[in-house]
Amino acid sequence: MYTKHLSDFKQKVHDSFEEVINDKIFLLEKALQDLIDSTKNETKSSAGDKYETTRAMLQIEQDNIKKQLQQALEQKAAYEKTDFNTGTEMIKKGSLVNTDKGYFFISTSLGKINMEGFIVRAISPQSPLGSQLIGLKTSEIVKINGVNYTVKSIY
Repeated sequence: MYTKHLSDFKQKVHDSFEEVINDKIFLLEKALQDLIDSTKNETKSSAGDKYETTRAMLQIEQDNIKKQLQQALEQKAAYEKTDFNTGTEMIKKGSLVNTDKGYFFISTSLGKINMEGFIVRAISPQSPLGSQLIGLKTSEIVKINGVNYTVKSIY
């Protein structure tokens, strides 16, 4: 890959992971609204205990989704604060790292995507691998859980 393509590739990776976060937030907000609507539409039946049990279950589910939504919003805020215009000298938060074991995007733990036929994993700088990659330069090696990762390039 030539340099211009690599910066385009990193931008596409960045945009894709941003979309992952936004989609997650959208789905959680929709689920929460659906639960709120269900609670409002729940009519009190003659079986009062059933009504109370249903409302309590809906409330618990709302609370769970609210927690997940809060975590997703915090994840988005952390992602947006990351400087992705990093240099290529050494790995730091915001770097896209190509290793002999694949691509790693040092940002926030967001899972993996397929980008142009390559699997790219977004990992946190606090993760076991992320924390060991931070500060490394091209050709350096880190060993995590018995597996060696050789840094091939940094973007």
